[in-house]
Amino acid sequence: MPSTYSTLFLSGQGLAGIFAALAMLMSMASGVDAQTSALGYFITPCVGILMSIVCYLSLPHLEFARYYLAKKPSRSPTHELETKAELLQADEKNGIPNSPQVATLTLDLDPEKEPELEPELDEPQKLEKPSVFIVFQKIWLTALCLVLVFTVTLSVFPAITAMVTSSTSPGKWSQFFNPICCFLLFNVMDWLGRSLTSYFLWPDEDSRLLPLLVCLRFLFVPLFMLCHVPERARLPILFPQDAYFITFMLLFAVSNGYLVSLTMCLAPRSGGRCWGGEGAWLFEEGQLQGRELAACWLCPRLTGATLWVRPSLLSWPLAGRYLPT
Repeated sequence: MPSTYSTLFLSGQGLAGIFAALAMLMSMASGVDAQTSALGYFITPCVGILMSIVCYLSLPHLEFARYYLAKKPSRSPTHELETKAELLQADEKNGIPNSPQVATLTLDLDPEKEPELEPELDEPQKLEKPSVFIVFQKIWLTALCLVLVFTVTLSVFPAITAMVTSSTSPGKWSQFFNPICCFLLFNVMDWLGRSLTSYFLWPDEDSRLLPLLVCLRFLFVPLFMLCHVPERARLPILFPQDAYFITFMLLFAVSNGYLVSLTMCLAPRSGGRCWGGEGAWLFEEGQLQGRELAACWLCPRLTGATLWVRPSLLSWPLAGRYLPT
């Protein structure tokens, strides 16, 4: 399926985070007790899971889904040229420079010109199954960028960002500062960043700017640690105003959503394209790419969780209660 649908899938995840943040704000604003809030938090995901199961079961009945689920690669030479021409035209629409092969393909697809018949082979050509290592060699850069993006995000959010408080006097704003400026703002900007890839994909998979942007996100770790966190033990407060934290969170969330969606869309392009008789091989390679990207999606969960489950790894300079034992 086209990469546009991957963007929509990732945008749906961002919307789920917004819903969770709004649920927390509604619970705090309603003033209900903890037991009632816990019951609401338990019932809501159960209803969401039930709706997801119903949508999943109804998926095979949609004409759109049946088209892609029943789509099989063709070995026809004419279909090979038509598919290749369509992909080149799609690249031209997306801003990718046109290839000199387009003119050749246009001539080859002339309906008045009879296609040359290739001699039949005694035995059908056998294609080897794609290797996991070969596929990983093609997407290793985008996969590494995906791991680094999630590692930085899960290292500071919400372990460190949840510790930041408002520098204003106690009141309603101080009470709702962290739920709004930390959780709600992050999820809204993360969803916005994920949705941007529906309009443009920059930089491309061959650019050195992509790893540079991913590595620059490591600067958010000391920036958040130097915000207004009371009862710190060692580090000073260099950014006491609330505006600093809001600005850092805005850039942090947008970059997280955009770079995650960008790497997920660029990874299939890094694997190359095949047409015609190699369509079955391409289908298996795409499945391997999906499994490897899923593994890269889960790896930073472990590394990021390690950094905030044991607070002394990152948070011990902030507060005395997090000093290593």
